[in-house]
Amino acid sequence: VAIYNSSSRGPPLAGRNMMSAIIRRTAGAGRRRAMTFSSASSVANLDGPPPEVTPSKRPRNIYMWGTSSLNTLPLDLIQKNDATLTGGGSGGLFSSDAKIIDHPMKLQIDGSSVDDFFGHEGDEPGDDSPHITRIDCGASGSAFILSDGRLFAVGSNKNGQLGVGSDTKETSKPVLLDLPPVAKAALGNNFSALLTEGGDIYTCGFGGSRMNGMGCLGHGDDTARPAPTLVNSLVEDGCYAKDVHVGEYSMTALTTEGEVLTCGSGSYGRLGNLETVDQLYLEPVELIGNDNISQIAGGSAFSLALSQEGVIYGWGRNNEGQLGTGMGMSDMVYAMEALPLPVEGNLEGKTVVKISAGKAHSA
Repeated sequence: VAIYNSSSRGPPLAGRNMMSAIIRRTAGAGRRRAMTFSSASSVANLDGPPPEVTPSKRPRNIYMWGTSSLNTLPLDLIQKNDATLTGGGSGGLFSSDAKIIDHPMKLQIDGSSVDDFFGHEGDEPGDDSPHITRIDCGASGSAFILSDGRLFAVGSNKNGQLGVGSDTKETSKPVLLDLPPVAKAALGNNFSALLTEGGDIYTCGFGGSRMNGMGCLGHGDDTARPAPTLVNSLVEDGCYAKDVHVGEYSMTALTTEGEVLTCGSGSYGRLGNLETVDQLYLEPVELIGNDNISQIAGGSAFSLALSQEGVIYGWGRNNEGQLGTGMGMSDMVYAMEALPLPVEGNLEGKTVVKISAGKAHSA
């Protein structure tokens, strides 16, 4: 997807029992610190008011492409020509099972029923009408975040992962979610996590099971949430979130204090705490050491963390070499690293500034 210009609430979490998913979490007593956030950058500013951002005055258009099997793309808003509809030509291939757009196509916005949130094509970012500032593409859906913090979602809601309620299984029309201003959407195939500009996390979707692991939503149980629900444990502990990532059955969060938290299924070491039991609440990954973490990333069943010193740590499943810690027994189906290990090899002695990860690969 492309947006095209046409020219911490309190002390870090520590010391809580991580040995069992059954033990009831003790609520923290931390209180929120006064903080300000920049809605333009969605990054916490601890030192004062957010910097003034001068928006571009050039018009913006939205282009999307790829395969939409369960309305992952808002096809109702994509300009369609005869070739597209018949499945020929360069517009893409449409079938009963999946719609394939094999090159970027512009969203048809003017005159549509969603003008009120997308704004009119050609609107300048500096005017009063809201405009799209971020698009997050997930495993089975897409999220559009506007300049006023509103979030609209399209795609599959089979497991409630879109947060549009239990009655809707999929939607091709963007649906507004009832949330405070949103900074980022981490959309998974089973559940999703939504990070607000104020540093809170809301989760929705599949809550887990004894077979797949429990606690991925971070609410202390395995109950599904059809609508976005605030992760109260972070509020109780006085923690602000800076970033969040969702895997298949686990969640990883980064606080503004540089601390990494995980919850959900403990299988394959994906929680980074040397245990394979599930965690029902977000708990600290204490084995990273004293390094402050500046970024997180991850795939289906593994996570990466980048320290301020430029060192990458990886943990979780490693059956396809996705951790980068050395192949070892990565050809074995149960290959894993249950605690964070530094990613070295050709990176040893180098300072890393950015990390990213897919389902089973990293960069």
